[in-house]
Amino acid sequence: MKNLIEELQWRGLVQDIIPETEQLLMKEKVSGYIGFDPTSDSLHIGSLVPIILLMHLQKAGHKPYALIGGATGMVGDPSGKSAERNMLSKEQINLNVQGVKKQLSKFLDFDNKAENAAVLVNNIDWFTDFTFLDFIRDVGKYITVNYMMSKDSVKKRLETGMSFTEFTYQLVQGYDFFHLYQTYGIKLQMGGSDQWGNIVTGTELIRKKIQGEAFAFTAPLIKKADGGKFGKTESGNVWLDASKTSPYSFYQFWLNTTDEDAEKYIKIFTFLAKDEIDEIIASHSEALHLRTLQKRLAKELTCMVHSEKDYEFAVEASKILFGDDTSEALKSLNENELLDIMDGVPRFEFAKNEFENGILLVDLLTNTSILPSKSEAKKMIQSNAISLNKIKNGDINALINSSFLLNNKYLLIQKGKKNYYLVIAV
Repeated sequence: MKNLIEELQWRGLVQDIIPETEQLLMKEKVSGYIGFDPTSDSLHIGSLVPIILLMHLQKAGHKPYALIGGATGMVGDPSGKSAERNMLSKEQINLNVQGVKKQLSKFLDFDNKAENAAVLVNNIDWFTDFTFLDFIRDVGKYITVNYMMSKDSVKKRLETGMSFTEFTYQLVQGYDFFHLYQTYGIKLQMGGSDQWGNIVTGTELIRKKIQGEAFAFTAPLIKKADGGKFGKTESGNVWLDASKTSPYSFYQFWLNTTDEDAEKYIKIFTFLAKDEIDEIIASHSEALHLRTLQKRLAKELTCMVHSEKDYEFAVEASKILFGDDTSEALKSLNENELLDIMDGVPRFEFAKNEFENGILLVDLLTNTSILPSKSEAKKMIQSNAISLNKIKNGDINALINSSFLLNNKYLLIQKGKKNYYLVIAV
C-alpha cells in the first residue's frame, strides 16, 4: 500500500502526528475524517488544505468522512481566534451546511458503490437529543479541567476572556471523534495544526472511556513568505464559490503569488507528481519572467475548483486586460464576462445622460476622481498614458459619448500600464 504520510510529508502537509499513524495507514484501509464548520455557505481557499487531505486519503485507497459541524457551528471554535465569534441562527447554519455539502461533492467521490466512497456526516444528528446532564456525565467526567486549561487554544484566550461555551468546544469536538470511532469505526482524524489540541482531546476520550486507540495528524497552517495571511486579498477572502470570487479573480490570485510561495503551493495544492513539479520549478528558474510556475499553479487550481472552461476564459481575460491590441476582444464580451474580468477593479457610477450629450475626456477623468485635477488629466492624456477600452487616447479635446460604452453601459479606463477603472453609466 502507498505510504500516504511519506507522500504528504514531502508536500509539506504534515506537522504533528500521533506515533504509529504512518504504520496504521500502511497496514490497513483506514476510515478518517476532517471537520468543517459551516460559518458561511461557501468554503474559502483556507479550506483547501483539509479538502486536499481528504482527497489524498481517498486516492490512497482509504475511506474519507467529511464532518459538517451543524452543532459545533453553533458554539464557535476558539482555536486561533482572538475574540469570540458571532453566533449564527439555526436557519443560517442549515443554509451554510447545504452550501458546504454541495462544494465538497466536487472534490470527493461520494459514489456509494465504491468501497472507499466518501461519506458526509453532520454532528447535529447526534447532538440534537444529547442533554446537558448526559453530556457532563458521559463526556465531561473523563477530561479534567487541568487538561483542558493546558491547551494553547485556551491559554491564548484567558487574558482577553473566554466564555464557557467556547471553553467546552474541545469536549464537543472530542465527542465527535468518540462517536465516529464507535459508530463508523473511524480511527483517524486530520486537520490544521491549530486543531491539534481539540483532536487529541478526542483520542484521550476514546482511550479513557472505552480503552480504544485512535490516531491523528495535522497539516501546518499555510502562511505567505512575507508573513501575510494566506487567502486574503484587498477585497477579503478568496472563496471557492464562483458567485463570491469569480473564476477569473481566483485564477489571478494564484497567478500573482511570489516565486517562493508558488514553489511551496504547487506541492501543497496540486496532485502533480514530484518529478513533474521538480521539472516545472527548474524550468521556471531558467526564465523567471515567464512565470511558468505561477501559470501552472493557477491552471491546476482553477481547473480543480472550477472547470477547464473557466480556466480558459481566465487566460483569455488576462490577455484582454494585460495584452496589446485587444480592444476588439474586449468588445466581444457579454456583460457577465466583462464584470467577471473587472472583479476587484475600482468602479465609478456616472450619469448616462452625460454620455448621451458627450463629455470631454478631461472632465470625465476629473469628475470620476480617477485623476485629481484637469491639469493632471491633460498631462496624462498628452503623454499617451490614458486608454479607453484598450485604445490609447492622446487628444485632450476628445469628446466621449455613448458610442464608447461597452454593452451600452460600461467604459474601461486605463491609466498607465496597470491601473484600471470601470465607469458605469447609470
